[in-house]
Amino acid sequence: MFAAVLSVIDRATRRVFWALSAVCLAMLGFGVYLQLHNHIEPCPMCIVQRDALIVIAVLALLTATSGKKSMHIFGSILLLLGSVFGAFVAARQSWLQWYPPETATCGRDFYGMIENFPLSRAIPMIFRGTGDCAVVDWTFLGGSIANWSFVCFSLFAALSVLILWRKSSRS
Repeated sequence: MFAAVLSVIDRATRRVFWALSAVCLAMLGFGVYLQLHNHIEPCPMCIVQRDALIVIAVLALLTATSGKKSMHIFGSILLLLGSVFGAFVAARQSWLQWYPPETATCGRDFYGMIENFPLSRAIPMIFRGTGDCAVVDWTFLGGSIANWSFVCFSLFAALSVLILWRKSSRS
């Protein structure tokens, strides 16, 4: 299977970048679905992970439009950095979920923000997320959203490293 992945990277690198962008957009869509349909409010760390997914999707899309090896290498480096950042935030959130703090949370109640802060401060706070980062609202196969985000970001990072390795080792 590993040989097949390497073969696809060698033959169709642009398609790999297109697929990576599509996966990120699908993950973002699923997050919005969970928010709107299941009424799961994103926490500030969830918002940061969404931002990382947007950056990765755009970088992958831009890299896919180029057929140049140098652009694939540069794009892969940027994708690696974005993926590592997203994995770090997801790992931190997973840690908070496994070992929740006794007093502090990372989010504020939506209505509490509106009632206690002027509108000029409340609106930016709304876009930062209102959920509690330590709460597990949804699971799949025993993993929380943060756990699965960590897995996906790690896979994106591994894919970026593979592309860098294959592109830099070939002349």
